[in-house]
Amino acid sequence: MPAHEEKIAEHRIAAKPFYLPQGDEVEIAKTAHANQLPLLLKGPTGCGKTRFMEFLAWELNLPLVTVSCHDDLSTSDLVGRYLIKGGEAVWVDGPLTLAVRAGAICYLDEIVEARKDTTVVIHPLADDRRDLPIEKKGELLTAPPDFMLAISYNPGYQSVLKDLKQSTRQRFVALEFDYPQAELEAEIVGRESGVDQATARALVRVAAMTRALKDSGLPEGASTRLLIHAGKLTRSGIAIRTACRVAITGPLSDEPELLAALDEIVSSVF
Repeated sequence: MPAHEEKIAEHRIAAKPFYLPQGDEVEIAKTAHANQLPLLLKGPTGCGKTRFMEFLAWELNLPLVTVSCHDDLSTSDLVGRYLIKGGEAVWVDGPLTLAVRAGAICYLDEIVEARKDTTVVIHPLADDRRDLPIEKKGELLTAPPDFMLAISYNPGYQSVLKDLKQSTRQRFVALEFDYPQAELEAEIVGRESGVDQATARALVRVAAMTRALKDSGLPEGASTRLLIHAGKLTRSGIAIRTACRVAITGPLSDEPELLAALDEIVSSVF
């Protein structure tokens, strides 16, 4: 078995992920894949973008190679590099190259956190060429039909210096994500954390109230992810107000006035 096939096996989704569609995003993504079009996922943190990609990979029966982008991410980190092994220089594929060779999905999470010179490498993969140049090897990989490129970012978080260039944006099919409607979000929180529906709905009310503070000094309201964290703590015996403090209000801010306001929100619901 080729080395890349052994490596890619680690990226197969072992069990069907729990995901409740909010609209026609699954159908659109599947159609984009069938037409060899790349995906751009836009939405706030913790709203289900990564879970959606896991679900899509399961539905398409493809491995999912996920890269969490950051300021120090280099082109070599994505494409690959030569390493010294046993006194010899051995080429090691990066995650992007691995996904292209295997015909997998490569998901670059929070793409704007990566350096601009790094993201340029995806341009020929994201248009009709579907090529990945490996300059250090003098090799040009053409992606097989099953390969899919997907990227995500949070528009509300980005400054002018950290935004997607039009030359990147206009290569992608864009899917807008947001926090689910209250009943759907309560179902997700209950399913993922194990709390009863009454508690899940109350946690969703807390989240809605924190999200209303977004224009009053709070960068982001409570994400669905934070509600699930609070629910898991509660299910395991932590008092609900304490669970909300450490899993919801604490992560949202360090400002004493905002924390006091958030604690009042929790007290009004629980």
